[in-house]
Amino acid sequence: MRRLLPRGHGRGGAGHTLLEFTIALALGLIVIVGAVAAYRSQRQAFAYATDAARIHEAGVNALTLIGEQIQMAGFVSADDTAALSGPPIFGCTAGRPTGAIANLSCETLSGRSDGIAVRYRGDAESTWLAANGEVTDCLGQAVGASPGEVLNRFHAKTSTSTGEPELYCEGTGKIGTAQPLVEGVERLRLRYWITGAAQAVDAATMSRESWDGVVAVDLCVLVRGAALGRRVRYVDCDGASLAASDGRARQAFWRHVVLRNVLWAQS
Repeated sequence: MRRLLPRGHGRGGAGHTLLEFTIALALGLIVIVGAVAAYRSQRQAFAYATDAARIHEAGVNALTLIGEQIQMAGFVSADDTAALSGPPIFGCTAGRPTGAIANLSCETLSGRSDGIAVRYRGDAESTWLAANGEVTDCLGQAVGASPGEVLNRFHAKTSTSTGEPELYCEGTGKIGTAQPLVEGVERLRLRYWITGAAQAVDAATMSRESWDGVVAVDLCVLVRGAALGRRVRYVDCDGASLAASDGRARQAFWRHVVLRNVLWAQS
């Protein structure tokens, strides 16, 4: 005989199953939303950390490259009788050094980056020699037989090919052609200490004759990060607190660099 179920038994069981399904679906959605939120948060945190690391690496590299060159300014080997054709250091405010090696001038930069030119006599000790035994400049380009005068010019500008700011150097090996060294460097800021001065000064306030009296340089590098849509504030090379309007983080790096060879020569 077929067993008869109590009235409403099938309908009640179906209702109970639907309720369980609805609760399980809601819980599943909560778990999924939480997992997606956690993933996005972790991914964003990773992107910020990676960007901060790149900014720091670019800043340190730029300070090291330019700082080492400034320390070399005015170097002439003890057995080298030839004199330098110009001052060990020459700088530009919101511009880059250009023109003839012995008579530098300044060309304005739209990005307001300062520029600096460093001069010294290169030999096998002060530079890496090229394959043919010649002295090299900041880009590894041969500039002539050892010893030979080296003039390296640094500035920062936006690359026309990538649209990103970069630190550039123009060496004696190929005058008029600057090559990028460090990506992300948006601006250089340089101030100069002259013998007996109470404070550092901008290049724009210095006369052509005063460059021989420079004994130290205050160097600042402003580095820009990736476009991550962040609303951040930063302190620029002039000490001003600014808000980034393009969603990119920025950080300034400072260094005080002494011209060792100039101090030795003046002592």
